Amino acid sequence: MTWIIEETRDFSVCHALRRAIFIEEQGVPEADEWDTLDDDAIHLIATIDGSPVGTARLLRNGETGKIGRICVVKSQRGTGLGAAIVRAAIARLENEPELTRLMLGAQEYAIGFYEKLGFTLCGPVYDDGGIPHRDMERLIK
Repeated sequence: MTWIIEETRDFSVCHALRRAIFIEEQGVPEADEWDTLDDDAIHLIATIDGSPVGTARLLRNGETGKIGRICVVKSQRGTGLGAAIVRAAIARLENEPELTRLMLGAQEYAIGFYEKLGFTLCGPVYDDGGIPHRDMERLIK
């Protein structure tokens, strides 16, 4: 199976994935998942044969791009799809001339995954939605 990763303005598809994975599967409180940033974000959606299987949200703030809300359905974990989504996010944000670095908040268990994609730790452990996270960065210029 081959996936397609593209930008979307259909937030409902991204929200459905985030609800299933973050709220229902991981137990993130609903109030912690939803914020006002979706309208200004770039949303990536990964599909296989038209079915949504992963998503990520990209934000820009000054010289920093932020990759967040990265999630992949259980059936596609371990297939390389998560890495492909992150690589697509990196490629998209590298095209923004004002950005010099990328940031993300990694769930602690996923730190090694992001290190393989060129991110390094840059902050202490913090709680996000009841899950321990660490900030990570990747310089792009």
